[in-house]
Amino acid sequence: MKKYLFLLALAALFVSCKTSVPVEKYPNMVADADPLLIGMTNASHDRSFSSNLARVSVEIIFYPRENEVALEFNHSSGGVYRQFWNQAARQHFIGSLNNYNEAFTGQTLTTNYNKSKRVYGKVQGRFEWKPLKISSTYRSSPIIELGYRFRDNAPYFATYQPTANEQSGAHKGITKSPAYSLYFTRAQAEEIARVFDQAFLLQSVANAPPPPKPEDNRDEYYNRGDANTN
Repeated sequence: MKKYLFLLALAALFVSCKTSVPVEKYPNMVADADPLLIGMTNASHDRSFSSNLARVSVEIIFYPRENEVALEFNHSSGGVYRQFWNQAARQHFIGSLNNYNEAFTGQTLTTNYNKSKRVYGKVQGRFEWKPLKISSTYRSSPIIELGYRFRDNAPYFATYQPTANEQSGAHKGITKSPAYSLYFTRAQAEEIARVFDQAFLLQSVANAPPPPKPEDNRDEYYNRGDANTN
């Protein structure tokens, strides 16, 4: 507890003394720092026109100014997906995983997906995506449902993100964000829960190396005494 309070104080120091951006723009800011890669894991999602799951590599990125963590991955459709979790949603994820682990250990999981898909409730999310890597970035604010699902006789801790209204207006032809599920083994979900912890995030920011200072020195071409003075 004392360590957590210390980290909160450290975060407040970052915001009060080192911020160069208006706090009004980032009301949840814990540090005026650029996004930070804090972990990687694997996950799976449904493959179009197939019953098989597609495995993807997920980058876990902390955004200190927004106090959000993004799960970023390349969807098998060719798009780039970035799912943001705020602090309350991250805490809900951790608690839901604890409940899932208890049910898994006690062998009380149900194979009825209608009962399990949102058994752990839902949270407010934020979503950015590119239909193709060269596309514009689109944005929405979907809910994220937490539960679990059996696939090929194996259980997965799962999240489901239904469609939501597109908010950027970048293209009139795209009005909704895509719906999709992410499936995690227990080890994969535990890795996400580990880096979702707020104390871990604050410590990661505190330990991050400072950005390099711009180099303003001139390039020396001539050896000393050999410079062309014309």
